[in-house]
Amino acid sequence: MLEEATPVKLRFSRTVSSADAHAGDNVDFEVLQAISVNGTLVIPKGGLAVGTVTEAQPKRRMARGGKLEINIDYVKLLNGDQAALRAVKGGNGGGHVGAMTAGIVATGILFFPAAPFFLFMHGKDITLPKGTEFTAYINGDMKLDIAKFQPASPAPQQEVTAGNHDQNANSTSAKLQIDSTPPGADIEVDGGFVGNTPSDVQVAEGDHTVVVKKSGFKNWERKLKSSAGSNVHISADLEKADNPSPAVQNN
Repeated sequence: MLEEATPVKLRFSRTVSSADAHAGDNVDFEVLQAISVNGTLVIPKGGLAVGTVTEAQPKRRMARGGKLEINIDYVKLLNGDQAALRAVKGGNGGGHVGAMTAGIVATGILFFPAAPFFLFMHGKDITLPKGTEFTAYINGDMKLDIAKFQPASPAPQQEVTAGNHDQNANSTSAKLQIDSTPPGADIEVDGGFVGNTPSDVQVAEGDHTVVVKKSGFKNWERKLKSSAGSNVHISADLEKADNPSPAVQNN
């Protein structure tokens, strides 16, 4: 059992700002400490957690500051399953501010039970720097089939994740270093979301399709074949999407 309110230490894998964020954008986090259940690793260090921007407004005139709200969604387990997360330890608390870590205090993020991250800054944009650390919590008890977490080889912490910098990578995997211009685009590998640019992604050897997406730009796609132990750098130069003509917009 992965118990309710188990703490999961995370950090931002990229900088997020109210100046260019949009509602619906994915935000990826890196797991800072491995979590085991009865001696079996279930959440690896360097693993992936995902959130969603629910509201974003850049600073405006008349000293009206930016506004940014991010929901923590889930953390990816070693077997590929997802465990729901929340930003506060307890389910109650009314309008009181919940727990916050030193890293969060430094950036001014406040935790609320109804809105995991919410920040409003007078006259300025809100920027949450890459590397900002905080603690989320498992949202509800989750039964686990421990047999699915037993490694097939002596390497117990291998997983396909964005931002995994473990140098003891499995000999049958390859590393993709993916960046884009502009940065902060969504990365999909073989149809699945794995993080945002720039990120390092571990994949199995073989054929893969990499798609880089960002609002306002055309999708960038590349097919490749990776070999075991290889390190491939991919740089996506995104083209702005064509704006529809006024006549089309009015129809």
